Amino acid sequence: MLQLLDLAGIYFRAFHGVPATTVGPAGQPVNAIRGTLDIVRRVMLDGNPTRVIACLDLDWRPAWRVELVPTYKTHRVAEAPADDNRSETAAKRNESTKARPLHEGETAIEEVPDLLSPQIPVLLEVLAAIGISTAGAPGFEADDVIGTLAGLEREDEVEVVTGDRDLFQLARDAPTVVRVRYVGAGMSRVVVLDMNAVAEKHDIPPGRYPDFAVLRGDPSDGLPGVAGVGDKTAAALISTYGSIEAVIEATKDPKSTLTKSQRQKLAPALDYLAVAPTVVRVAQDAPVTVWPAGDGRLPKAPVDPDRLLELSREYGLSSPVARLLDTLSSRD
Repeated sequence: MLQLLDLAGIYFRAFHGVPATTVGPAGQPVNAIRGTLDIVRRVMLDGNPTRVIACLDLDWRPAWRVELVPTYKTHRVAEAPADDNRSETAAKRNESTKARPLHEGETAIEEVPDLLSPQIPVLLEVLAAIGISTAGAPGFEADDVIGTLAGLEREDEVEVVTGDRDLFQLARDAPTVVRVRYVGAGMSRVVVLDMNAVAEKHDIPPGRYPDFAVLRGDPSDGLPGVAGVGDKTAAALISTYGSIEAVIEATKDPKSTLTKSQRQKLAPALDYLAVAPTVVRVAQDAPVTVWPAGDGRLPKAPVDPDRLLELSREYGLSSPVARLLDTLSSRD
């Protein structure tokens, strides 16, 4: 099995789940690193994959999504400094917060906790020294990287590990099975959902989660949805009409079976409905690069033990690293 890890989602969850008082020998924050290594170990134990690829946000707020829905992730943008050294200051912050340019002359900086930012490059070094592959695509989010790799897979079943409901849309039965290991409710309440389970959970036809999500919206991503349309109404509309495109056509057709209330809610949202599906649907054609090149096959032992030992000592990671290595070495 191939596990695709939503790494940004995992390290954010680890950062907020492990006390900030967890520090290394020099007092440096390591809670996100330690928590992430333990989560990765846990999902490996539960899923028993032979291949793992940790997927990265190389662009956390792609301009092509913002151009379609300007509110996309707006609430996560930190204000750029208003001074004469704005460009220089923003460039420095970009290095640690992964800011991405949206439009010419404008820089958006993702709000990342100051104690988290310096941990991310260390975490990536640790994963590389262990031999766990990473992947990314310029101009695309980790969701798109996961969607592309899952869509291309023809050898093994795929398990997507995430706390993001958007990735429910990737669950499928063919040509290879894709399931979602959802860690959004916490590691003690992890659920694994296949395509039918996603459909049953939301009372929608199989494979129609993106259409449902467009109607319902998602405040955490700055997607407004249709005012007055919640989960129940969104599910009913998709169950009746089958797709966003069909809902749009029904809204435009005065003879359709839409109720008066539904039509009054949908009509003002037609412009949004025309573009939102492109924003919500995970891309499956991102130009993904995997580091190191390969298929994410897990090693039995660390590929760079000397560097891993250095990092473990410098950041006080001996225990979580040892637990993860023990899991790797004991795999069938």
